Amino acid sequence: MTASHIDPKLLFAWQAAHSIARGSPVPVYDRGGFRVDTHSEKEVKRWVFPALCDGLREIADDITAPRHYLKLCGTDEELRSALPARWEIQPANYLMTTAVADLDTKPLPIGYRMELHRAGPVTRASVIAPNGDLAATGCAAETADAFIYDRIETAQDHRRKGLGVAVMSALGAAKRSLASQPLLVATEDGRGLYANLGWTVLAPFAAATIPEG
Repeated sequence: MTASHIDPKLLFAWQAAHSIARGSPVPVYDRGGFRVDTHSEKEVKRWVFPALCDGLREIADDITAPRHYLKLCGTDEELRSALPARWEIQPANYLMTTAVADLDTKPLPIGYRMELHRAGPVTRASVIAPNGDLAATGCAAETADAFIYDRIETAQDHRRKGLGVAVMSALGAAKRSLASQPLLVATEDGRGLYANLGWTVLAPFAAATIPEG
């Protein structure tokens, strides 16, 4: 699927919920995309674009400092074609969705336990190992239009035990609205794992930044 098939309203819904999940400012419309003035340790600003456009090229030409991110619902090659040489393409990601309501999950391994914390539209799930270590985590945020999963991670020593699926299932159970579309952005490795859970790729999600130094 090409970038032109991504509904800008859907991309805005994902970014708005993502901002809620991470405590970032709300996105604002900017030159054909959506800008978030993040001002975090890693990121000053980000722009996400539903398609390649002159506005993206203009921003890429203007910016010379690191810690600014340009993200495009398109391929790495499409994004690269719009950028000056100082920009560096980041590892591939994919915007995904699912129509699967419930995951077929197994009980947690003996000794592991799930903790859930809800604060307004944000739910955080943590799996605690028998020795008290944090074995897996993730969060979700819900708006009227989107239910997004974010930062689903399993610690190296606790992988291949179904903990990531358990986190996804626990977060999914917190979904309140039938109208909010499930969305996530997956890495190359994550894409296959989520595909096995019934998720499909809406679009490749390319990203670029200017390296430090």
